[in-house]
Amino acid sequence: MRDCIVVGAGAAGMSASLTLARARRSTLVIDAGEQSNLTASSVGGENDRRPPSRFYAAGSAALTVYGSVELCHGEVARGVRDEDGNFTVTFGDGRRERARSMVLAPGMDYRYPRLPGMDERWGSSVFHCPFCHDWDIGDRPLGVLGGGAGGVQGALSLRAGVDRITLLTNGSELTDQQRKQLAVGRVGLDERPVSHLDGPGAELRTAVFDDGGELPISTLLVKTSLYQRSSLARDLGASLTEPDEILDVEAIKVDALSRTGTPGLYAAGDAATSVLPSMAAAVASGHLAGTSAAVQLAAGF
Repeated sequence: MRDCIVVGAGAAGMSASLTLARARRSTLVIDAGEQSNLTASSVGGENDRRPPSRFYAAGSAALTVYGSVELCHGEVARGVRDEDGNFTVTFGDGRRERARSMVLAPGMDYRYPRLPGMDERWGSSVFHCPFCHDWDIGDRPLGVLGGGAGGVQGALSLRAGVDRITLLTNGSELTDQQRKQLAVGRVGLDERPVSHLDGPGAELRTAVFDDGGELPISTLLVKTSLYQRSSLARDLGASLTEPDEILDVEAIKVDALSRTGTPGLYAAGDAATSVLPSMAAAVASGHLAGTSAAVQLAAGF
């Protein structure tokens, strides 16, 4: 019986685990190896321009200093809270582990339009977060793929630092008010369905439409929906937010102390935020979740 199981070894999971380790709590960290930003060339914030793989390697190395922490690779297939209030997780291979508390930090399932030519450019010239990539766009022509209020907001959010922006609605129509917003913000508009992305190798040169027309762009912001990667949070009794038109995020509901409402169950990182995710926010929420779990364990409830 461990003190805590941390599901996820991204920025939030590593942060929570380090906090628990320094509180001298026996902790199992489960790494499925599916951190969402691994395809990106670098991360921002205080780790500006540092490759994600190096960030996670440094986090893993930091945890090895503490003998109370074990980092294992695998995927949780099932989780239950026992009648005695403890948690049991079952891995895909049937192995089981138990703990008195649990922190959910599995990251999120990023869902976006799967246009041909997009996957090989994801995380470089095709991205989902305007605040992670806006500096790197420079004066290159930018496309924003998305309809409705979310697409309009995404295009306008980059207007301060990018001169040439075109919103691609991919066949969906905008309201007169949304068209007016784009005109005032000097954002171009193309409502034709997009066929595919083109360019040499992983470089983006053009968006090609179904009618054969092309739009020269070097980068593309894609409206992305974030959903839970599994039913684990629901199975353990946590509640989820309802996605809205702007952010479209299905996040685990937590209070100011990262508590989910299920005693002993905490959540952190992208999986527990209904706003745009970031590495800095994930580290902070992981620390808070780890602190809350450590306090609960010390109090014996």
